[in-house]
Amino acid sequence: MYKSCNSARQDDDMSRASNDPDARFSDRYQASSAAALLEAELEVLGGDYQANGYTTLSQAEQIGFALRLQPGDRLLDLGSGCGFPGLYLADRFGCSVITIDPVSSGATTASARADRDSLADHHLAVIGMGAALPFRERCFDAIVHADVMC
Repeated sequence: MYKSCNSARQDDDMSRASNDPDARFSDRYQASSAAALLEAELEVLGGDYQANGYTTLSQAEQIGFALRLQPGDRLLDLGSGCGFPGLYLADRFGCSVITIDPVSSGATTASARADRDSLADHHLAVIGMGAALPFRERCFDAIVHADVMC
């Protein structure tokens, strides 16, 4: 079957995106910032964090209570993507949060949200993997991960 040059280029772009997590998730974060999608997320999940998962705001709040988060605590959000639920928990419970994700566009999105919510002084975005954390042992009071594929 004959493929046009555009089809071949699209196939190459799709192949590159599927092999490059930054490209794949960058597109996803850009799309999830569309007004209609943020409105749907607010309606269904209760928040507008450009989330790629299914954790609701209510569930995130339950996590915060279960972890007994409070001001002065240090929270690590593994596989945080856009920063949810870690940024919400920092805002709601007054703790500091480090979000870590292997995709740079997730860190960028999380940092932008932290700035928007006046949490920049309580947030640090790190690009990394849960299997090789760049932190010393026992430096967090709590760790959370939501909708992370292992």
